[in-house]
Amino acid sequence: MGKYFGTDGFRGEANVNLTVDHAFRVGRFLGWYFGQEHRAQVVIGKDTRRSSYMFECALSAGLTASGADVYLMHVTTTPSVSYIAKTDEFDCGIMISASHNPYHDNGIKLINRHGEKMEQETIDRIEAWLDGGQDLPYAVGEKIGRVIDYASGRNRYIGYLISLATHSYKDMRVALDCANGSAWMIAKSVFEALGADVEVLSNKPDGLNINDGCGSTHIEQLQKFVKENHMDIGFAFDGDADRCMAVDDKGNVVDGDGILYVYGCYMKERDKLENNTVVTTVMSNFGLYKAFDAVGINYEKTDVGDKYVYENMRANGHLIGGEQSGHIIFGKYANTGDGILTAIKVMQAVLGKKTPLSKLTQDLKIYPQVLKNVKVQDKDRALNDFAVQSACKEVAETLGDQGRILLRKSGTEPVIRVMVEAQTQEQCEEQVNAVIQVMNERGLAVEGK
Repeated sequence: MGKYFGTDGFRGEANVNLTVDHAFRVGRFLGWYFGQEHRAQVVIGKDTRRSSYMFECALSAGLTASGADVYLMHVTTTPSVSYIAKTDEFDCGIMISASHNPYHDNGIKLINRHGEKMEQETIDRIEAWLDGGQDLPYAVGEKIGRVIDYASGRNRYIGYLISLATHSYKDMRVALDCANGSAWMIAKSVFEALGADVEVLSNKPDGLNINDGCGSTHIEQLQKFVKENHMDIGFAFDGDADRCMAVDDKGNVVDGDGILYVYGCYMKERDKLENNTVVTTVMSNFGLYKAFDAVGINYEKTDVGDKYVYENMRANGHLIGGEQSGHIIFGKYANTGDGILTAIKVMQAVLGKKTPLSKLTQDLKIYPQVLKNVKVQDKDRALNDFAVQSACKEVAETLGDQGRILLRKSGTEPVIRVMVEAQTQEQCEEQVNAVIQVMNERGLAVEGK
C-alpha cells in the first residue's frame, strides 16, 4: 500500500487527511495521464455523504482542467461505476465513497477501463504527483473538458441487474436495508421490477446518516424488521452497495461466508462451479471449510481484501469468491463485489431450489470466534518470534480438527491480530489469551486490546 492509496482507494476524514485539494490534484493527473494521446473520458459516481458532492466537483474541475470529459452518474453504487467503465469503454472510473465508514470519512476509488481496481503502477504515479511531481499543462480553449450528465448509465446498470434474475419474485416478501447510501433508489427499483413485495429501510439519506445504525454493519435493525413483519428474506447493503449481508426467514444473519456456501453448493449441484472451487480469505470461518469439505467443494484462501480474492479468481479461472463481510464476486457477471447482484443470486438459489434460506444454511455450522488486537513495536518480530510461534503450534495441536488459530499483522496499524475459532466461546478466549500472554512475557506487546 502507498502513502495515500490503500487496498480500497484513497480514504480519510473529509478535508482532514483527504482534502478537496487532493481530489482536484488526482483529477488533474488522471485527465493528463489518460489524455496524452486522445481526449480522456472518465465516469464518476458517488454515495450520499455530504462531502461526496464537494469531491465530485473537485475531481471534475481537475479532470476538465487537464482536458478530460467527465460523465457524472450522480448517486450510484461502486459496482455500477465498474460496469459502466467497462461496457462504455471509459478510460477510467471514479467512485467517491468511504464504503461502510461513517459520514465524516470519504474516499476516492479508482477503476480501470476493464472495471477492475486501478493498476498499482498508475496509483504509484498519482502518489508521486501528489508529493510534488512535475507541473502538468492546463488545457486551454476548445481543449478544456466538458462535464456531462450520465444518469442514463445508472439506468442501464439497473436494467442489467434485472436481466440477470432467473425467476419472478412474485409473492416474495423482501426487506431491503439500504444504509441511507448508494442503494437507496436502485435496490428498490430492481426488486419491484422483478415482482417482489418490497419493504425498504434506511432509504432517506440526508448526507449525515449513511451507515448510521443501519446497513450491513448494523444488521440487527434488519433482523428485527424481518422477524416482526414475517418477511421471507432480507438484504442489507453498505454505503456504496458493494457488500451484502442476508437475513433468513427466521431472522438469522447469513453473512458472506453463508452466502458463499449457499451459492457455491447451488453452482456445484448444477455443474456450474468452475474448478469445483470457491475463493475465500483467511478470515472466513472454520465452519465454512468444514461444510465445504462435507459436500466436496474445494477452496482457496487469500489475504484479506476483495482485491486479492478477485486476483486469485482471475488468475485461476474461478467463478465465485468473497469475504465474510459480504464482498462477494460473481466472476461471470462482475469484476468487483456487488451487493445487489449478490442479493439477486441468493434469491436465485432460494427460488431455484424452492427452499427457504434458513434451510439452505442448516448444514453450515459457524464456529465461535474471538479476535483480539495486540499493539506491538515491531510487527514482523512479533509475528516470527520463536516462542510465539511455538504457542500458536500448541494451540493448533490442542484444537486439532475442531478449530484453528490465525496470527496476522494489520496492514495499516502497529497491531498483530490473534484469532481463534473453536467449538465454544470459552475455548476461543482461553487460547487467544494464552498466545497474548506469551507476547507480553517476551516484551513484544506494547499493550493488549
